[in-house]
Amino acid sequence: MLPLLPIVTLAQAFPNLPPAAAPTRVPTQELVLPRESLPPPETLQNQEIFQPQEVRPLPGQLDTVPVLNSNSPEVVQTEGILLSTFPAVGKAVPSAHLNYPFQGRFDIFSHHIARVRSGQPRTLFHGLLLNNPTSQPIRVEILQGASYSTRPDALFINLPSYVEDPLGTVYAGPGSRVVNDMLRGRRQGFFPREIVLQPGENQMLYNLPIPVVGAPGSNGRSTLLRLRSSGPVYAASLAMFAPLIEGRERAPTTEEWQTLLFRGGLAGPRDIAPTAPGSNVVRVFYGRVAGVAVGSQWEARLTDKPGGEVLTIPKRGRAFSYGLSTLYRGTLGTGQVQSAKLLARYPDTAYQAHGNYGIQYSLTLPLHNPTKQPQTITLAIQTPLKEDRNKGGLLFFNPPENRVFFRGPVRIRYTDDSGNTQTRFVHVTQFRGQRGEPLLTLTLPGDARRMVQVDLLYPPDSTPPQVLTVQTLEQTVGTTDPPDSAASSR
Repeated sequence: MLPLLPIVTLAQAFPNLPPAAAPTRVPTQELVLPRESLPPPETLQNQEIFQPQEVRPLPGQLDTVPVLNSNSPEVVQTEGILLSTFPAVGKAVPSAHLNYPFQGRFDIFSHHIARVRSGQPRTLFHGLLLNNPTSQPIRVEILQGASYSTRPDALFINLPSYVEDPLGTVYAGPGSRVVNDMLRGRRQGFFPREIVLQPGENQMLYNLPIPVVGAPGSNGRSTLLRLRSSGPVYAASLAMFAPLIEGRERAPTTEEWQTLLFRGGLAGPRDIAPTAPGSNVVRVFYGRVAGVAVGSQWEARLTDKPGGEVLTIPKRGRAFSYGLSTLYRGTLGTGQVQSAKLLARYPDTAYQAHGNYGIQYSLTLPLHNPTKQPQTITLAIQTPLKEDRNKGGLLFFNPPENRVFFRGPVRIRYTDDSGNTQTRFVHVTQFRGQRGEPLLTLTLPGDARRMVQVDLLYPPDSTPPQVLTVQTLEQTVGTTDPPDSAASSR
């Protein structure tokens, strides 16, 4: 492991900034986890298991909140513009600017990695610049916000499949920690409640370091904010190496960021270009996202039919599932692509916001037991193998492949079997092909109804798709406790 620079040194170099970070792992160009973060391959052969169950498209749709989605290039080695929605007029590289003003509610999502192969590393700064193009002051409220690096903020650590997390202190990786804060409605302390942009003014929303200690080495940062503006604003996600004064690094100034915006081109190296939709190829490269996506939240009421009042539980011993973050060539037989559409993008970046990173799924399940006998149901998150065809069920591995495909918090609100209202936060870690243990077990009396609400923000550092599965057990169980493995991890 590379030695860490003393925190006091970093604090002196970058006053009034969050703690510095240390190396993270560099992902591939497909929707998979970073190679360096993965454990050694499993020596035991993974047996493919087919689980017959109905897979349903998820009701509802994404809302229309625009999102500045800055994820390409993911690995940044040359400074420049990551994503600019400014107009192209007056800019040295017009093609680097997408000319899209945000107004009202909008989100910002970014994930970038600094990487050094050799020599003395320079700290990479990630900045977000806002501009007021009008003749009136504009107020921008920061409703929620979180930004974390891997080290020391959020290490990739091994966690049990389910860990109860009532206080919000359980996470594995910066993406997991960011969505943990957002799910609980938090705004990290260094983000102000609001900023006011004077007519024509440029102002930094944040100016955060991604330092790398030693070479070779790398380090990353994930950021997610929910904002509201009183008028139109332009935004730019920018990357710049720390300027030097007498050999010491300092944070870039607003003027230096402005110069980069007006005179700079796109940061590099560029990611592998995506496969065009409809291409007749075996292997698809989804690409990384750099553009304006549409959709911050997917809210849905899961019922037997559109506009219905109940979700009838499966017959004994059976199950049905709803896809989560399904994508092109990975619809699990539903034909539903949930990936957010892009209003604007660079030609060498993803055609859709595959993965829906940072998007909140808010799902209501009005469960109904239509029989006269008590029935016990379970609710689970599962990570089947990515498929596009309808096979009448889902494919899993036994044991699961030793690659984490999901790590993040899930909030469950429900009435338990004793009539008490419960809210639980559970951190979920799942490997590719993992069937998953029950997040929740409930026993519904005959002809009873029970409301369950599930919320999650699809976490960065995850690989879609997943499913939410409702299963009715063969025998009635009179308990609402999670399984022993989850209880022992509390």
